[in-house]
Amino acid sequence: MKKNTILYILLAFLILVNGFFLFNFLNNSSTNQNKGAKDPIRFIKKELNFSDSQSKDFEILNNKHHAKMMQINDDLRGLKDALFNNMSNASVVNEITVDSITSLIGNKQKAIETEIFYHFKSLQDLCDDKQKEKLKKILKDALRRGEGENRPPPRNGQRGPEGKDGHRPPPPKDF
Repeated sequence: MKKNTILYILLAFLILVNGFFLFNFLNNSSTNQNKGAKDPIRFIKKELNFSDSQSKDFEILNNKHHAKMMQINDDLRGLKDALFNNMSNASVVNEITVDSITSLIGNKQKAIETEIFYHFKSLQDLCDDKQKEKLKKILKDALRRGEGENRPPPRNGQRGPEGKDGHRPPPPKDF
């Protein structure tokens, strides 16, 4: 009986310790994972140290941008639905239709990138010289961080995409 009691106490202790570590792990990973990603407006205002006037102008600018992006994304979703809805019906799918819809999707993707560019250009126009430099650094860091997300990991122990002095290494020679 005494052996079982020790096992039960040990089991309860291990469950408590695991619960504690899981709680801490999940809490820390969600708060540190994407600094600023949950509230980009507050992040930008804080990092650029906006005045009250700049903050109000930025919120108006951001609301207009958000509305445009929602419209473009709705249009894009509709086009993708049109593309994939008739995929199983071989008689409906022809190369011209697919080509046409994918071209429209490409145009919407272009509209997204253009809208994002002009949004940040307008944001830059709100800034003074010191804030412009800080915004430039924030955007540069965000673009560099985003580059690695869509890239496959290096193969066979190769270096990453950046080699010595920031230049890309030559492509591997296949003989």
